[in-house]
Amino acid sequence: MSEEAVLEFSEEAKKLGDQIAELTLKEAKAVSDYLKAEYNIEPASGGAVMVAAGAGGDAGAAAEEKTEFDVVLTGFGDKKLDVVKVVKNITGASLMDAKKMVEGCPATLKEAVAKEDADKIKADVEAAGGSIELK
Repeated sequence: MSEEAVLEFSEEAKKLGDQIAELTLKEAKAVSDYLKAEYNIEPASGGAVMVAAGAGGDAGAAAEEKTEFDVVLTGFGDKKLDVVKVVKNITGASLMDAKKMVEGCPATLKEAVAKEDADKIKADVEAAGGSIELK
């Protein structure tokens, strides 16, 4: 006879969870930045929220330094054509596919690239007027 654990959530927890799930990428980033600035809470590498170690706690910060990043185009500003050209060069896609990627923001341009390469791509896209997020 085994009993399975049943999770029950308060209405407040359900409401808050639903609000978080409905956030756009931009809104989620703003909430993340706010939590980090005001409460020193930042997302863990797995996407869950964790409290950062206090002063004097090591918390294995050096143990898990991220070495590969996904480069995600989050916007193209007012210079869409320039951003399309840069995206075309970065991805090797056709002009039409690059245009679709830019217009379909957010769009992942490269996956699992080294920090140096990710920073270079970010600099190139931002120089053209676009905005990039490294994940």
